[in-house]
Amino acid sequence: MQLYLNTSSPYARVVRVCLYEKQLIERTELCWCDPWAADSELVQITPLSRIPTLVTDAGDVITESLLIAHYLDAVGEGPSLIPSTILAETLALAGLGQGLMDAAFNVVIGRKHGGNEVDTTLLGQRRLKAIERTLITLNAHPSVLAGSAQRTLGAITVAVALAYISFRLPAFDWQNRYPTLHAWQAKVVEGESFALTEFE
Repeated sequence: MQLYLNTSSPYARVVRVCLYEKQLIERTELCWCDPWAADSELVQITPLSRIPTLVTDAGDVITESLLIAHYLDAVGEGPSLIPSTILAETLALAGLGQGLMDAAFNVVIGRKHGGNEVDTTLLGQRRLKAIERTLITLNAHPSVLAGSAQRTLGAITVAVALAYISFRLPAFDWQNRYPTLHAWQAKVVEGESFALTEFE
């Protein structure tokens, strides 16, 4: 398989963590690229020019991190990332993580291309408030309160989203403001799947 990615994408990191968790990393060629480059090889692979993009052994092209993760869970080895016994809970947590990631990523991109003043716009304010509300919700989430560190797709997505906020939006200071959430995330990220995929 081939995975098109870069080192700073939270979406790509979710997939890389899943590759390790499902023992598929050795079967996957990592193709580092710039999705913003007009002449990128990625444009030839998918018209969306988005990362991550996975090309399967059969040549199918899968985009969107959660869809790729679903595929990897089906073809890989080891415990399921989407256990049938807690399917709804896992997907609900993954949804919160994906939404948090989306809001944070769009804040970063907005500032990069429009300056910090974009935060004062209606859209900018909506993104920042969404991040804050989601942090509050996660800090009181049953899985977090229970200290469950099972690396399901939900836990992985949330843990990566939080790490991305630390990496790109440190002013949120979520680790100190939400210690329960921080303690939970610290458990989830233990092990090589997170250690070997840190943001750069």
